[in-house]
Amino acid sequence: MDQDKNYDVKDGSYETANSPVHEQSAGLYADILNDPELEGLTLYEKKALLVNRELNSHGMGKYQWWIFFLCGFGYFLDLMWAQAFGLVATPLENELGFPADQYGNIFSAFSAGLTAGAFVWGVLVDIIGRQYAFNLTCLISSVFGLCLGAPSNYDGILVLTAFVGFGVGGNIPIDTTICLEFIPQNRRFLLALLSIFQPLGVVVTSGICYGFIPKYSCGLLPDGTSLPSCNLVAAGTACCTKASNMGWRYSLFTLGGVTLAAFLLRFVVFRFQESPKFLLYRGRDADAVKVLHNIAKFNGQKSDITLEMFNALTEDYASMQGHGSDSPVLGAGEKQAKSSFSSKLKLEFVRYKMLFADFTIARLTILVWITYVFDYWGFSVAGMFNPYCRAICGDSAHDCEGSFLPKILITKGHEINVSVGETYRNYIIIYTPGIVGVLLGACMYAIPIIGRKWGMIISSALMGASLFLFAAVNSEASNIGFNMMEYFFQSMFNAILYGWTPEVFPAPIRGTACGLASFWGRIFGIVSPIIAAYVLAANPAGNGVLYLAGGAVFICTIAILLMPTNRMGAQSY
Repeated sequence: MDQDKNYDVKDGSYETANSPVHEQSAGLYADILNDPELEGLTLYEKKALLVNRELNSHGMGKYQWWIFFLCGFGYFLDLMWAQAFGLVATPLENELGFPADQYGNIFSAFSAGLTAGAFVWGVLVDIIGRQYAFNLTCLISSVFGLCLGAPSNYDGILVLTAFVGFGVGGNIPIDTTICLEFIPQNRRFLLALLSIFQPLGVVVTSGICYGFIPKYSCGLLPDGTSLPSCNLVAAGTACCTKASNMGWRYSLFTLGGVTLAAFLLRFVVFRFQESPKFLLYRGRDADAVKVLHNIAKFNGQKSDITLEMFNALTEDYASMQGHGSDSPVLGAGEKQAKSSFSSKLKLEFVRYKMLFADFTIARLTILVWITYVFDYWGFSVAGMFNPYCRAICGDSAHDCEGSFLPKILITKGHEINVSVGETYRNYIIIYTPGIVGVLLGACMYAIPIIGRKWGMIISSALMGASLFLFAAVNSEASNIGFNMMEYFFQSMFNAILYGWTPEVFPAPIRGTACGLASFWGRIFGIVSPIIAAYVLAANPAGNGVLYLAGGAVFICTIAILLMPTNRMGAQSY
């Protein structure tokens, strides 16, 4: 193509740089084309900046608040289900009578689903769009969640559990991506505040199980142990029947209903618009403008952005590129939308290369992955050697791996005079401080001298310190206190980390970047307890596991220190 030609987005033809089409656009939108803030940006980034300005000018309207709370539901479901399996596993075991060495299979099935979901949905959200992924993750979780209480065999429950995890696994990478792309830039502290829904999910799940399981569970034998499974004893022997053990089923049906309610709110009650930035990097400029006008109308406002503004940027870019204008480029509007399959395929590779576009971005990507890996490593191992478990169970605490805590507490209850009801009540007490931790994390956004980076550094360092301090003490009060301290700073750190991650990656690769980070974290969240188990087996009386967890968290602190500061709080494209 000749250097003095550019593409006319209106009719698909090429005109000279001095054509009436280009001159008219340049004259009408000279203030946009000559804006110094657009200097050095790619075509997509220029259009994304206009979207940011549009959303900033309208502030937090009704639409944005709907998005915030519906994305918060995704966070809520994440820990709601994670907590649920730990709370129902013991009555499930009592009824079905599977071997003790298969007790952990339900957690492995859920973790496998979460890991697959983080990867698949993280990648898909950048391909099929935010709208479909936003609704499908919730639909899958609700359908399989509602079915969880139906099977009477362990294998069937494990399959359903994995599918629930698959749906839930995409929530955090998808929901933070969506929330960021609709809220004003000066309200990005709300991304960290999304994490407040996670401890709420834990508390609600514990409350639901507290209401059903103690009341509708099998009774105890005179020696205080549970009735045996009917699958393990002869007919006529007193055993744990399905009819007398409906509590765990009622709990899972209720949680499935809560998940279904979240889906109905997303899909039926609220009309979710596709992300304008997704539409822009897919070449659908007209649809992006339509969405912005629909949002403004929903908020009772008027949008000033027009398709001609985007066209002017496209024409200006084409006139400046010359012979290179045949190369595929993100955000090229109708030209991109009408390009050949091979050109679109090239653009997909261009998108994925954005994770390692230059040294700074490559360094950032790798350090984010390292942070997620050792964050999940730290709190997964910390769950294995839960201080509250040690306080209650003493030397048997090594049996307490993550969600194994309820099993230990219930099994030991008759020895320490703690009822099943008190067990679930204590769970609510232990996890409530996480809500305050999240609030403090969100506040870090508003304190310039601390901000995102130092907020993560301080909270991760104190999270690691709480694990090291626990190794030096062994009293019930200090053990429970350091458990609460660890969870408080874990909540604070993860609130900032989960909220900040989508900010530093551009929309064309945002979901993939967040999904991969979560994927690596969840992989090591599965592997690390296995490693820790070997450490604990070698020295059951030692504190090696605590040092392993605390050391991993301190690696997060170092990784964040090494991250480029100019990526903290910068404009999100």
